[in-house]
Amino acid sequence: MSKMTTSRALVKVLESWDVDHLYGITAGSLNNLLNALDEEKDNIKYVQVRHEEVGAMAASADHKYTGKIGVAFGSAGPGATHMFNGLYDAKEDNTPMLALVGQVPQPMMNTRFFQEMDELPTFADVSVYNRQASTAKQIPKIIDEAIRTAYQKKGPAVVILPNDLLGTEIDYEPIKTANVSSSIKTVHPKQADVDEAVKMIKEAKHPVLWYGRGAKGARDEIVKVSDQFSMPVLSTAPATGIMPNDNLSYMGARGRLGSKPGFEVSQAADLIIMLGNDFPFARFMPQDKQIIQVNNNLADLGRQYQANLTIHGDAKEFLEMLIDSGVKLPKSDFLKAARLDRENWLKWLDSIATDYDEGLRAETVLKAVADHSKSDAVYGLDVGNNTMHSIRQLPLNQEQKFAMSPWFGTMGFGLPASISAKLSYPDRQVWSISGDGGFAMVMQDLLTQAKYNLPVINVVLSNDRFGYIEHEDAQSDISDYGTKLYEADFAQVADGLGGHGFKVSGQDELDAAMEEVDRMQAEGNTKPIVIDAKIKAFDPIDTSFVPLDPEQFDQKTIDDYKKRYNVYGQPALSEIMKSLK
Repeated sequence: MSKMTTSRALVKVLESWDVDHLYGITAGSLNNLLNALDEEKDNIKYVQVRHEEVGAMAASADHKYTGKIGVAFGSAGPGATHMFNGLYDAKEDNTPMLALVGQVPQPMMNTRFFQEMDELPTFADVSVYNRQASTAKQIPKIIDEAIRTAYQKKGPAVVILPNDLLGTEIDYEPIKTANVSSSIKTVHPKQADVDEAVKMIKEAKHPVLWYGRGAKGARDEIVKVSDQFSMPVLSTAPATGIMPNDNLSYMGARGRLGSKPGFEVSQAADLIIMLGNDFPFARFMPQDKQIIQVNNNLADLGRQYQANLTIHGDAKEFLEMLIDSGVKLPKSDFLKAARLDRENWLKWLDSIATDYDEGLRAETVLKAVADHSKSDAVYGLDVGNNTMHSIRQLPLNQEQKFAMSPWFGTMGFGLPASISAKLSYPDRQVWSISGDGGFAMVMQDLLTQAKYNLPVINVVLSNDRFGYIEHEDAQSDISDYGTKLYEADFAQVADGLGGHGFKVSGQDELDAAMEEVDRMQAEGNTKPIVIDAKIKAFDPIDTSFVPLDPEQFDQKTIDDYKKRYNVYGQPALSEIMKSLK
């Protein structure tokens, strides 16, 4: 036991949980915490962001990349409220995170003091743990309990810290429970349920495996089950890359962030195994399918759709039990047709990525990113059309990683995620991919990348509009008022904020910029890079509804869809299946 300030004891608890960095902005209500971080700077890195929202989103991304809890802090009042976007991202994505929230000194509370606010109810909805310290001595235990609860309940924990308590000296004894509660107990599927699942697969004509993030760590098992049971495979968008996305049986995702084969294969399926996923738009699928749902979270079973068989259990263990069944089905025409559908889709994507007649396309930029990405590249994805292009085109087939804001969908996530990625993986190539709308919300934190020598490659798909929303307006036949953006030169912004900027508007400029970036990386560049890609405002193909099947849609509907998206040379899945007979 030793004497130290409460704030230093707090930092010691963080270190015992293997926290090696945290994000925030200094303030009067947190000056004791910053003093402790200065004293412990050899053990834990304080990352000074330029907006607390960025710090909170980066902390959420920490766990998405590494599985370790991320930590951010904000001052009393405005610093605290700035953190909400990152906190809600963590909540909606079941992501452990710790938020340290400043508060005015206790004697000043309830006196309408400067920046005082009632913070406990403010954070009640967003948190899985929400406490305000009332004595200095209890703070280390509260921090430890908050972290354990964040891991156990998979969400953000909030601890509110009156500044006077943080400056109090206490007797501190290291916490003994650190890192004990972070492991999650495996829920074992019942053998009888697995036997029933095997029976249903054998009886199905068009079985499909559709996995989500709950299948993380089951790459080999997914591939084996797909081969053994002759099943095409879909993923949710945020689970892309768990199965290598260059595998012949991988169809992509379903929805606006998906693909033509993802839509058509899931439409044609008569049995779908929903594995470790809680896909919210599945409720809109045709109701003519048998559903097997496998999830280790009891609350997720039956939430989005009524399943014919629900299995409470671990996704990877379920796949292992399927493999151990010994059942092997012959390669079906359905799988063969699905693979051809996928092949046609990829060829089409490549063809529009190399179509330069009408100006630079987003697909062209993403193809260049893919071509210049390393096998262990890490990506931070923003929200909008840029996410759609990224999910479809990035090479997520080796050791690459990415993080996104799939459920809360907060714009501006890409750049903070890239900060987290570079801190977590300093020796790996890191990209952020954003639209001009999301990038403008957080671009001040290029200063953070510059200050800490984080040579992130920030790609901005710049078309002067909120393209994702503009598409929704067009689909709903309403005005696109408010979707146009004032043009900016983000390359000059990069130059002014301590980075290197490239403005490109054509294929030659894009190629030259990418080659220069490769050279800079090889020579040890330490500053952030921005590639401001001035793309044409093409509406990316919407794959949430793909009306190409002549057995289901009239010719005018099919022709209108083809014309709108220039989608030719891609027969419907049903036509491919007929050609195989």
